[in-house]
Amino acid sequence: MNTDVNATQQETAGAPATGWWTEAVIYQIYPRSFADSNGDGIGDLPGITARLGHLAELGVDAVWLSPFYPSPQADAGYDVADYRDVDPLFGTLADADAMIAEAKSRGLRVIVDLVPNHTSSAHRWFVEALAAAPGSPARQRYVFRDGKGPDGAEPPNDWQSVFGGPAWTRVADGQWYLHLFDTGQPDLNWDNPEVRTEFLDVLRFWLDRGVDGFRVDVAHGLIKQADLADWQEPQEILSGNEVDKPRPPMWDQDGVHEIYREWRRLLDSYDGERILVAEAWVEPAERLARYVRPDEMHQAFNFEYLLASWTAPAQYAVITRSLEATDAVGAPTTWVLSNHDVVRHASRLGLPISGGRPNGIGIGDPQPDAALGLRRARAASLLMLALPGSAYLYQGEELGLPEHTTLPDEARQDPTWERSGHTQRGRDGCRVPIPWEADAPSYGFGPTDASWLPQPDSWAEYARDRQEGVSGSTYELYRTALRLRHEHALARGPLKWLSSGDEVLTFTNGGLTVLTNFGAAPVPVPPGAELLVTSAPLDDDGRVPTDVTVWFRA
Repeated sequence: MNTDVNATQQETAGAPATGWWTEAVIYQIYPRSFADSNGDGIGDLPGITARLGHLAELGVDAVWLSPFYPSPQADAGYDVADYRDVDPLFGTLADADAMIAEAKSRGLRVIVDLVPNHTSSAHRWFVEALAAAPGSPARQRYVFRDGKGPDGAEPPNDWQSVFGGPAWTRVADGQWYLHLFDTGQPDLNWDNPEVRTEFLDVLRFWLDRGVDGFRVDVAHGLIKQADLADWQEPQEILSGNEVDKPRPPMWDQDGVHEIYREWRRLLDSYDGERILVAEAWVEPAERLARYVRPDEMHQAFNFEYLLASWTAPAQYAVITRSLEATDAVGAPTTWVLSNHDVVRHASRLGLPISGGRPNGIGIGDPQPDAALGLRRARAASLLMLALPGSAYLYQGEELGLPEHTTLPDEARQDPTWERSGHTQRGRDGCRVPIPWEADAPSYGFGPTDASWLPQPDSWAEYARDRQEGVSGSTYELYRTALRLRHEHALARGPLKWLSSGDEVLTFTNGGLTVLTNFGAAPVPVPPGAELLVTSAPLDDDGRVPTDVTVWFRA
């Protein structure tokens, strides 16, 4: 019997989920780049604690922190050497406890990152595996295989790393280990019960310290197809997941759902509505919805929405498809426009609509139109925050922060840059430390000019102190939108489309009407409408210009 199929049939008839996460706006903190308390140029936990008041004033409901665990930093902390401690770069366990307590005192919940697909090569398990013999219990915690060819000198299969180059590395005794990402990130073997037991204990460790949930990195990658079959398609994190293509043997295997059902049972045994959030680059929306069935995860990032073109038809299609898919399993849709892995939407939307999504932008690359990108980003954010469900914000987007598109190549630290043979710029441009005070050292990021990635001169104009209390600023736009979203319970829906043409989208939600103009010609709002918030000023005659979203009461 196919239990997954039966579970889907039973769960689609369930009532919609309720809980804080179904309506929450959650703010992603990238610890390296949020706030530096000691002047070493790297953000840290005490810096985050000191700035939590900003997030409470902004009006978000929770924070999600990217990894702060001990790590060699081969992939900015997503190579974890110890899941039960804090890297000295960021502070101590006592600092983590203080940060969690301060967040809760300000009414903010705390979600931490969990990286279960792989460990660091510095993790004690992998050190033991390298010292052990082929076939040993230590090696069975990871994916070790003999190579092909008469002397085993060829990789076990043709898989490629997401960061570029082969996904296999040979060790001294001739075996090979799998790493879908960097060589310093060996994949765990989730068919091994010891691995499953270990991560249940890791979950308990942080739940006992008071965290409210976990964002699960590469949630669709834990189980590999048993035969590790060759895969002829390019190795990208979304490759092959479309409806008309076979499912890749390394992504979105049905066995992952058993893992998350066990995790959900553990979280449900704690009070306080603890949650699981899937980073699962999975298409179509119907397969992504499987991750948020009632007995699995609570949220799954909607990357199809993040990747959708800035056109009325594309936005209408992805919003409709997403809501239908999650409604079918009684889950909220989780909207997102930016994060630490993609070009910031204030720059991405300043590129030609017909172009592809770049993996980073650097010197010599086509540069986005900054003014157009910010205009569209403000409209996109106001549209997103009016949609039913939960939403995620990436640090700095409330300031209209763009990508650092002229970052010197010699400053790049993302492993994608080196492993791709300098053909992909990587993700450093969206990870540059954010500006707080325009005239302070490192724009208020820290007490000195030190910054682990160089900040552009333009950061001063985006600083929070230049925008706070300034009518029409991006910061005040976000504050207003978040306040109205809560006051009118927009997260609860339902959404009703009024128009879905080629140039204009209009819908109602929570007693409000939301209109986004994608076309070249201005469009009117109904006579007598009460304007609540606009992403940019209306024309002199009160019409909505291109690339503008408005919320109004008719």
